[in-house]
Amino acid sequence: QVQLVESGGGLVQAVGSLRLSCSASVRTFTTYALGWFRQAPGKERDFVAASSMIDNSTYYAQFVKGRFTISRDNHKNKLYLQMNSLTPEDTAVYYCAAGRYSVKDHAYDYWGQGTQVTVSS
Repeated sequence: QVQLVESGGGLVQAVGSLRLSCSASVRTFTTYALGWFRQAPGKERDFVAASSMIDNSTYYAQFVKGRFTISRDNHKNKLYLQMNSLTPEDTAVYYCAAGRYSVKDHAYDYWGQGTQVTVSS
């Protein structure tokens, strides 16, 4: 069974930073691509970033390029999302997901419970 557990969300002021973490099993890290998505109230779930388990390549949504960084620690079986220069528009529940390397949420079979990120102006 694949389990993903996010942590690191919270309240931060605009232009501040947060680092989200996602813990997963060894099998998850070596079997699936991992991604971050987010969903703001009343909006659809959006792709944020993805990390391939084949060649460690990464891909970002245009609106986070240069501000967010996705990374893996294969020894700790953790996925991270370093978020800098946060704005109120980044307020959302952030989800970690495991599946195929894609920007589409339906390509991911497993999801964490989400962690709330709130950015105040």
